Amino acid sequence: MMVTLSFDVEQDCPPFASTFKGLREGLPEVMDLLEEYGIRGTFLFTGRAAEAFPELARRAAKKHELGCHGLEHERFDRLTASEAGGRLRKALSILRRFGRVVSFRAPNFQFPDGYYPVLENLGILVDSTKARHKGWRGGVTPIGGLLEVPASMTSIVTRLPWRIQLRVHEKLEEPAVYIFHPWEFVRMPRSLRPDCWFGTGKPALSKLRHLIEYHVEKDATFLTLAEYLDVYQKLKRG
Repeated sequence: MMVTLSFDVEQDCPPFASTFKGLREGLPEVMDLLEEYGIRGTFLFTGRAAEAFPELARRAAKKHELGCHGLEHERFDRLTASEAGGRLRKALSILRRFGRVVSFRAPNFQFPDGYYPVLENLGILVDSTKARHKGWRGGVTPIGGLLEVPASMTSIVTRLPWRIQLRVHEKLEEPAVYIFHPWEFVRMPRSLRPDCWFGTGKPALSKLRHLIEYHVEKDATFLTLAEYLDVYQKLKRG
């Protein structure tokens, strides 16, 4: 099984909060955990998150994969193609100060299909905006000049009790592309929407460790989003 641990690095549960407690306290612990197991994750930063926490963006680029999650967690389906290009250009100009950036996921899984040439023109090679829990039925497949690596599930699944979420993991199609957010690994206040605080904090970090060990025991191959480019080329060559 090919497995990807991807993290949308943004402010705390946007748009319901604007703090960065998740980056300040949660993300370093997540990176420590992955590095303990020798796993490279994909950390898709907003440009503003990278500006505010340059040391974490630098660490992501050096030890994992650094990707793009927009400039300020904007909804691209509410922008024109020209506006989307401008926002992405600004985001990438920030992120590429820290290293190579070729992967992208749009906030809220919303990115118009007609805007994919915008990504290509800005040097994005891999997209992970399509999601199976949003109705996407394809696997890893090219869309125009990009490789689409679809997300497998909504992030709240990995905060459920293990005996419940295990049933989901056992039925996942390959590749299993998981999504997390830094704010999930710090305790979020109950004044927010329930999906913003349910299961957050230390329990989420413990369940991430459990998930890693589950796939390690099954001899999974952990890949960053960019590494699917080589996998896909090898599959094409037969």
